[in-house]
Amino acid sequence: MGIMSVKDLNIRVAVEQDVSTILKFVKALAHYEQAEHEVVATEEMLTQFLFDEPRYASALILECEREAVGFALYFFSFSTWLGRPGLYLEDLYVDPDYRNRGIGKAVLVYLAQIAVAQGCGRFEWSVLDWNEPSIRFYEKLGAKPQREWVQYRVSGQALADLAATV
Repeated sequence: MGIMSVKDLNIRVAVEQDVSTILKFVKALAHYEQAEHEVVATEEMLTQFLFDEPRYASALILECEREAVGFALYFFSFSTWLGRPGLYLEDLYVDPDYRNRGIGKAVLVYLAQIAVAQGCGRFEWSVLDWNEPSIRFYEKLGAKPQREWVQYRVSGQALADLAATV
């Protein structure tokens, strides 16, 4: 592949017909993050939560020469401290053959513009602590790690058990 310019990139809102492509990229991202075994999402689940009402998240398809080369999935959160919404980037994936060409930065700029247009007070995402290339990239863009916060999660059977607690 030759060098591409960001002008060769098309960022578009995903449509229901993109579900298989989104799931393919989700699995590729999980492979990169050494967590393939954790992916239980199906096309039916993605269709339900991304395209049926209520919609829980939005997805973008990243295209070069009309070929999907990545995706981003985001949703809105809310900060009581700021009294404003925030934009949370759940996933950003770019095919390895298209990395280091400005696509990731273009997507983050695009999402920052959405956040500003929607009145968001922040734009956040998480990165694995071992993913040094991504950490360096994010910090070059001005992102700051939030080391004082520890993320917690309840899922699977623990979530069901908590919900059933009387």
